[in-house]
Amino acid sequence: QVQLVESGGGLVQPGGSLRLSCATSRSIFSNSDMSWYRQTPGNERVLVARITGGGYTEYLGSVKGRFTISRDSAKSTVSLQMNSLKPEDTATYYCKAVSRTSWDVYWGQGTQVTVSS
Repeated sequence: QVQLVESGGGLVQPGGSLRLSCATSRSIFSNSDMSWYRQTPGNERVLVARITGGGYTEYLGSVKGRFTISRDSAKSTVSLQMNSLKPEDTATYYCKAVSRTSWDVYWGQGTQVTVSS
């Protein structure tokens, strides 16, 4: 049973932009802190950006000023706007939800982002 559904990945040239979206159920979204991770082959997943239910955000140092995480309560969706993309941003990006009430953790299936000329 898929709880988080990601979309928006693809191939983009350096300097370009992509917007990732992660949709989930209202019950998960309204009680969870949401985040985006990324992973390259042979490496662990790394936190890219996180947003709490109250709107507090934090970012991986290398993406600060280029990426913006946001949440849309009406659509139960969290998005990651990625600008000024670099080849080193190439990875599989995963959406994660952590319930603030049950501490249940949910992961999306991942979406590939490739930055290449």
